[in-house]
Amino acid sequence: MNKLMTTGLALALTSLLAACGNNNTAATNGAGTDNAATPEATSAGAPTELVVSTWGFSEDFFKEAVYAPFEKEHNVKIVVEIGNNAERLNKIRQGSSDVDVVYLSDYYAQQAINEGLFETIDRSNIPNIDKIYDIAKAPLGEEYGPAYTVGRLGIAYNPALVDGEVGSWADMWSKFDKNLALPAITATAGPMIVDAASLVSGGTEFNEDGAFTKLKELDSNVVKYYSQTSEYVNMFGQEEIAGGPIMEMYFKDLQAAVPDAKFVAPSEGAYAVMNTVNVVKGSDNKELAEEFINWQLSQEVQEKSAKAKVDSPVNTEVVLTDEEAVGVTYGAEVISKLRKLDMSFVNEHISVWTDRFNREIGG
Repeated sequence: MNKLMTTGLALALTSLLAACGNNNTAATNGAGTDNAATPEATSAGAPTELVVSTWGFSEDFFKEAVYAPFEKEHNVKIVVEIGNNAERLNKIRQGSSDVDVVYLSDYYAQQAINEGLFETIDRSNIPNIDKIYDIAKAPLGEEYGPAYTVGRLGIAYNPALVDGEVGSWADMWSKFDKNLALPAITATAGPMIVDAASLVSGGTEFNEDGAFTKLKELDSNVVKYYSQTSEYVNMFGQEEIAGGPIMEMYFKDLQAAVPDAKFVAPSEGAYAVMNTVNVVKGSDNKELAEEFINWQLSQEVQEKSAKAKVDSPVNTEVVLTDEEAVGVTYGAEVISKLRKLDMSFVNEHISVWTDRFNREIGG
């Protein structure tokens, strides 16, 4: 079996972190209240403050559909800290944040696990885990939080600007002519492109030398190694690029600019992009945090998220129409074909890959 990943995943498709200490003014919402109390102890009194660290997208949706109902049900005041993966993880590392629950991509969540920054979870407090795809139940081990959403990284392209139909990762080497965009090596999808290049180089085992040989061949066709998806979207809309690898959830933005745009899951397999939810080490609200994770995995939240095109669902009880499923990674058949990177392996090698990329390719 390939060291870097597992393929042909069976039906299946993320992080509550808890930090010790008192609440501080680094939180962006809400006033500070006592933090060391169980849901039962505060159900009839002042609300318990639960600090949630997450990204800044779809804030209104999360406030109305996810946070507000949970606050009402559990007598909780949710305080939100916003930032990208690296910024928020660094705050937890430095002890400059009182986060209870943290949302991180699996790549960054694995780093937190390696550094002992997460609490182990009690799965009996999160019964909705039994209702999600297998791939999402324990993406980084049974002791840690599930993936609450799974997306897929495939290839989007403008048919008017490429040479024929695109259907495989290998087509990036033959059908794009100096009009390709690739994720930067340090982006979440960077290691996936290293693996895809290894696939194209031949063989079933991950081959670092083969991967970098193929990436060097492709470099002359790359217009941009993008770190922000907005860069890709803007260049695609202005026809500065014909396309390249991107997460399916952003395809709607590409299609709004180029109605004939296409998104494909390459024949070798699209890559699973998983966001996890975990409890931070030392949280005074561990059980409440686990309750919150359970709520995030519920059919109600998962269905609302999917229909709003905010997150792809992992709850197997969510049912979407064909129209609702457009741009969403949805369904057992789709999930079963995803390729999943071994994030422990990736984190062991990413510094070497980054250094090698910067020396041999640049961008």
